[in-house]
Amino acid sequence: MSPHIAPILLLIASNVFMTIAWYGHLKFKSAPLLIVIVAAWGIAFIEYCLAVPANRIGHAVYTAAQLKTMQEIITLVVFAIFSVVYLKEQISWNIAIGFALIAAGAWFVFKG
Repeated sequence: MSPHIAPILLLIASNVFMTIAWYGHLKFKSAPLLIVIVAAWGIAFIEYCLAVPANRIGHAVYTAAQLKTMQEIITLVVFAIFSVVYLKEQISWNIAIGFALIAAGAWFVFKG
């Protein structure tokens, strides 16, 4: 697979796991915090197993700043979908504008 595409796909997959690890427990507020932490840690391990190769492969064609920016934009998109679909929270106009401004900043990172 292309070193241009592989990191994007791996980062998408890693961010799905990280979003679940960080926010999935919000629907299980009665679960003991220690159990939630251990479960999230296990899920986050899978995220690391995807993110580290994504960055190693991607650094052949992207700068570290571009990889980090890509990861942040992917995180916002995955989080927005997760928030609406799983947590049943709406994305308000001010959140959408904030995300759009972050995406605009990403454009400048890749422009150079």
